[in-house]
Amino acid sequence: MEPITHPHLCTDNSEWNESYYFVFFDKKNNLGGMTRLGFKPNKREGMTFLFLFLPNGSAGGFQLDQKVQNYSHSLQVGKMSHNYQQNSKWNYRFQGNIIIVKNPEDLPKVRENPDLISEIQQVKMDLIFDPINDIYEYSENMSPESLKIGKKAGDRHWEQIALINGNLEIGDNNYFLENVFGQRDHTYGVRDWTGVGNWLYYVVWFNKNLAINPAVIITENGQFSIGGFLFKDGKNIPLVEISIVDQQFREDGILPISSELKILDAQGFEHILKAVVGSIIPIPFIDSEGNQSILVQSMGKFELDGLSGGYGSFETLRRVKKS
Repeated sequence: MEPITHPHLCTDNSEWNESYYFVFFDKKNNLGGMTRLGFKPNKREGMTFLFLFLPNGSAGGFQLDQKVQNYSHSLQVGKMSHNYQQNSKWNYRFQGNIIIVKNPEDLPKVRENPDLISEIQQVKMDLIFDPINDIYEYSENMSPESLKIGKKAGDRHWEQIALINGNLEIGDNNYFLENVFGQRDHTYGVRDWTGVGNWLYYVVWFNKNLAINPAVIITENGQFSIGGFLFKDGKNIPLVEISIVDQQFREDGILPISSELKILDAQGFEHILKAVVGSIIPIPFIDSEGNQSILVQSMGKFELDGLSGGYGSFETLRRVKKS
């Protein structure tokens, strides 16, 4: 396992952070979720969120920011913890209330409009992450140009796929997850949510022998930063070129509909990845100068080289142009 914490590498930038992300989806129960922990040592801050895409099409959410003096010995904010184990397994735990909205897009609006909340449910999550591939670190396989652009999204970035087992209780419903696909990422560095440009980040699973994780940052002048890997037959294969064949957005140009990517891997094979977004949770970020970006969290459907049935996280970040 990679070193889990890096506070000793923290720079003077107040926005330097170390973050931990986990996403899973249970096809049997049509239930997905994602959680993030983020720590900013210079601000002594910790944040977390937990988003759940529920079987009936609604969504639940929990978010918390609090003071954290030291995260080196405990990756925890409030009742959310990402516990790493000596045998490379992880344990993701949460116990508390989440708010539920009928339309996932309304989740970020409930602070201003509490009437959007349809219910509040007690949630208890206890999931074990059992890896199926070696850890993949983005920067080790990125070009110098991609690394330079990618600095605004962090310095190092680890990914790992796993089978997830455990229990997720939501109110009176108890879901037992058995060999469900999940993935974690771990990054550190400065993340400039409003200044990095636009990005896409997909975590896609097909089966135990096939998954893909492409990531692209696009600057305002059209430059690309490319990262990610193809997991095939037990091996992590770096992605060396990604071009966007097509991206469809709603009329606002922000919320995604679908995309098509052309991907070249390090073994010289070309791939076509088609994606369709599912229900979305749009998260706004606004900086001190009024610049705004919208981060979309969603579970999507994917097709790779004509093979359908792929599923996983469909994430985009789009800058909102000032009027």
